[in-house]
Amino acid sequence: MIEDQVAQLATHLEGREEAFVERLGELVAVDSGTGSVEGVNLVVARCADWMRTDGWSVERHAVAGPSGPLGILVVAEQDGGGSGTTLVIGHTDTVFSDGTAAARPLRLDGDRILGPGVCDMKGGLVSGILAVEALRSTGTAFGRVIFILNPDEEVGSPASRPFIKERASQADAVFVLEAARENGAVVTARKGITNVRMEFTGRAAHSGVEPQKGRSAVLEAAHATIAIHALNGRWDGTTFNVGVSQGGTRVNVVPERAALTIEIRSTTEAALTAAEGELRSLAERNVVPDVTTMLAMSREHDPMERSDGTEVLFARARSIAGHLGLTLEEAATGGASDANTTAGMGVPTLDGLGPVGGDDHSPAEWIQRSSVVPRTALLAALIASVGATQPE
Repeated sequence: MIEDQVAQLATHLEGREEAFVERLGELVAVDSGTGSVEGVNLVVARCADWMRTDGWSVERHAVAGPSGPLGILVVAEQDGGGSGTTLVIGHTDTVFSDGTAAARPLRLDGDRILGPGVCDMKGGLVSGILAVEALRSTGTAFGRVIFILNPDEEVGSPASRPFIKERASQADAVFVLEAARENGAVVTARKGITNVRMEFTGRAAHSGVEPQKGRSAVLEAAHATIAIHALNGRWDGTTFNVGVSQGGTRVNVVPERAALTIEIRSTTEAALTAAEGELRSLAERNVVPDVTTMLAMSREHDPMERSDGTEVLFARARSIAGHLGLTLEEAATGGASDANTTAGMGVPTLDGLGPVGGDDHSPAEWIQRSSVVPRTALLAALIASVGATQPE
């Protein structure tokens, strides 16, 4: 039964491949870097128009972050009458600045489709919309589908996270539409991220006349940098990086102030929590006398750990992929996405369910055209399977 269903979905989607390319071209032609509100909203408007014509109810929410407006977040819903609730997540923002779309329009090169945002993740947006259209068009039963299109994923989804959490609490499964890995693997684990800022305060003095009166904040920051990088390897899958170091005012002044911006990434909640605790302890152990350290720490993403529920979803996806002639693998990655949020809540989550792609965030960003039909069929069949028994 499942084999016939998957074949029907794939056949329908083969007839929609040109529509996929056309729609993707419309999205890629719009600059929608995070915070480019006009462009983000235009991408949202085009997606919302396609969704409304295919039976979705569409809610629009204007959201903002610390730096100002981010654009419209969409929560769309459709009920296929079956059991189970699926949350699908795709983001409308990219990392590219205004003017990039005109400089690098959509381009076809053999089996590759290139352009800013094709992989991360405008291809996933189009694929998600066409997957549910395929379910309706083929008469395939499916349950309730909630589709969130958020405008701020590239900066950690600060404004959209409450919407994601609220809808994820209602879901039996979550599918995130980041591109599949270059080998076609879906993502079942991602590292969590904590951002840290250390600020050091010493004492200024003339470096030539009376340097002994000074207390160098820059020297303390240097000792801290060495100590932080020495923590790499203490916990498996956990990395520390001092990404930005700032301090001092003039070459003839013992520096009174310095600051470090640090990132911690880890595969597990236990290790990430331990790493955070170690940096708190480090901030209390100054090397340079009389220098004080202030620490600010914020958890950007919880780790996406491979749970039992995710294992079940992956087994289901691998079974469906087999009916499409695909050998599906799973992957863990150091990058974070909205999947971290939902997996951290304990909701079974699969990521990397968009078309196969690579070189995201670069001028060479691409997706594989021949992957569009089978990957969209896989997504559609997964949505249909939520609430059902595992396919044979």
